[in-house]
Amino acid sequence: MERNIDGLKPREKNIDLVFKVVNKGEAREVTSKLSGSTHKVSDVLVGDSTGTVILTLWDDAIDSVEEGKTYKLENGYTSLFKSSLRLNVGRYGKLEAVDQDIEVNQSNNVSEKEFSFGFSRRY
Repeated sequence: MERNIDGLKPREKNIDLVFKVVNKGEAREVTSKLSGSTHKVSDVLVGDSTGTVILTLWDDAIDSVEEGKTYKLENGYTSLFKSSLRLNVGRYGKLEAVDQDIEVNQSNNVSEKEFSFGFSRRY
């Protein structure tokens, strides 16, 4: 079942979602605390008619999306990074380009809401 961005909550799994890439952040290098290996990571702002959220992409997945294009995420999940909601493709997720035009609601960025213990605080 396809979801909308404004309905996303922390720690959800099996998310199917269609979104448009609004802004693709610069890739930066990070070092894994576990293995010491280096990876590239990029924060990508994606949106649908209900709002926007930050999609975190790693390594080769960064080059798989372009600004202004629409994609379908299957089996994604949400996480929290510094109390901010993030959307993730993950190891078992699938991201593919689709031919669908989406009007993005940029006035509702769910990644800007602060989450703690599964609840959002709205100011």
